Amino acid sequence: MNPLEERSRRVGPLVKNPGGALAGAISRAAVFFGFWLVLTDADSADLAAGSVAAVAATWASLRLMPAKQWKLRPIKLAELVLHFLRQSIGAGIDVAWRALDPRLPLRPGFVIYQTHLPPGTRRNTFCAIVSLLPGTLPCGSAEGDGLSIHCLDITQPVVEQLAAEETLCTQTLGGVQRND
Repeated sequence: MNPLEERSRRVGPLVKNPGGALAGAISRAAVFFGFWLVLTDADSADLAAGSVAAVAATWASLRLMPAKQWKLRPIKLAELVLHFLRQSIGAGIDVAWRALDPRLPLRPGFVIYQTHLPPGTRRNTFCAIVSLLPGTLPCGSAEGDGLSIHCLDITQPVVEQLAAEETLCTQTLGGVQRND
């Protein structure tokens, strides 16, 4: 390993990729500071504490989720949010209908969904989105790249719906799915 590679291995993400990572750090700090301003009604007496809090939150954020892992696409994000709202409302009505009408079928159980997302942040984001949709709940890993999903009615096309959600999530985050 040459000295440049050795140095690159030892330094943090802001030095390895200064353009992208630094811009990511600045934008995160701005969001955290903006959040602080909203919480404190932009009181000038709290600006110093807000700056310290924003720096600390940015540091923790970059340690937990390095900036280079995401290539968020704003238009796709808007599509995902609208899709999520439609799905949540529709699924919420379906769940409420099933809970209130005993004649409607309720066949709870587990399905195994073979995800194409590699383990890590993207898969965790996908699971978080799925967990917010009424009627489905990721419960853990299954063999291979499978996810165990609890659903209220196993006769519904849950796997097909999860595949559509995964595709939209992948497009939004700018990643590519594995084609195993």
